[in-house]
Amino acid sequence: MPSFGHGAYFGIGAYAFGLMQQRADAGLFGALIGAVLAAALAGMLVAAFISHKRGIYYALLTIAFGQVAWFAAIKLHGVTGGEDGLLNIKRPPLELFGWSVDLRSNEAFFYFALVLFALVLVALWRLKHSPFGRVLHAIKQNEMRAAFVGHAVWRHKWLAFVLSSCVAGLAGALFAMAQQSAYPNVMSLHNSGFVVMMVLIGGGLVSFWGPVIGALVFILARDLLGAYTETWLLWYGLVFMLMVLFQPEGVAGAWQRWRAKVAKHPPPAPAVAAQPKEA
Repeated sequence: MPSFGHGAYFGIGAYAFGLMQQRADAGLFGALIGAVLAAALAGMLVAAFISHKRGIYYALLTIAFGQVAWFAAIKLHGVTGGEDGLLNIKRPPLELFGWSVDLRSNEAFFYFALVLFALVLVALWRLKHSPFGRVLHAIKQNEMRAAFVGHAVWRHKWLAFVLSSCVAGLAGALFAMAQQSAYPNVMSLHNSGFVVMMVLIGGGLVSFWGPVIGALVFILARDLLGAYTETWLLWYGLVFMLMVLFQPEGVAGAWQRWRAKVAKHPPPAPAVAAQPKEA
C-alpha cells in the first residue's frame, strides 16, 4: 500500500506545531500532540476515501489528496502564511517531572529527536509483530485471500493509513522545530516522491529496517555527493533507476538474499593437517 502523498501529513504536522506555538502558546508536548492529532484527522478523512481501493487507483488517490493539501497550504494565507509559510517557530523547553532542558541548541534538539525516533521505532516494531501487524502482512500478500478468511481489510487499511499519518505528523513537527519554520514545499509531490524513493532503495517492501536504511542512503547521497556536485540528485535518481531495474527489493532485500545464500551454502571447514606417523 504505497502512498505517494505522505508529504501532506508531514506538512500538516509542521503547520499544526507552528500554529500551536504562535497562536495557542502551547508547550512542547501540547504542540507535538496537536501536530499528531491534526495529521491523524487528515489521515482519517483521506483513508475513508481510499481504503477500498487497490493498486494504481490507491496510489493515484494518495497523490491527488496530497496535492489538494499542498494547494490549500499555498492559498490559505491567513492560516499558513501562503508561500512564505510560518516563520520564527519557537523551540519550547522540554519540561518533565520538574526537570527542564533548553532545546534551542542544535545538540540538545538532536538528542531529543533521537529519543523520539527510538521510541517510535520500538512502538512500530511491537506493532509489526502484534496480531494487527500480522493481519496487515496478510493483506499485503493477498488482499482478497485475507478478506476470505474473515479479516476486516478496509478497517485495517484505514487504521494503517491513520497510524502512518500520525508518524508523518510527528516528523513534520520535529522538522518545524529544526527549521523553526513551516512552508508549503515540504508538502509538494517531489518531497513525497523522496519518501517513496527512500523506502524502495532501502528495501522497505521486504524489511522493517528498509525505510531507515533508505533514509540513511538518501542523507549520505545528499551530503557526500552534494559536496562534490550540484547535480547529486541526478546521480541519486540513476541509482534509484538501477535499483528498480536490477534490485527491486532494495538494500535490505540484497542483504536478506546474501544471508540466505550463506546459510544454504556455508563455507567449507578448514582441512585438518594429517599427523605424521611415528617410526
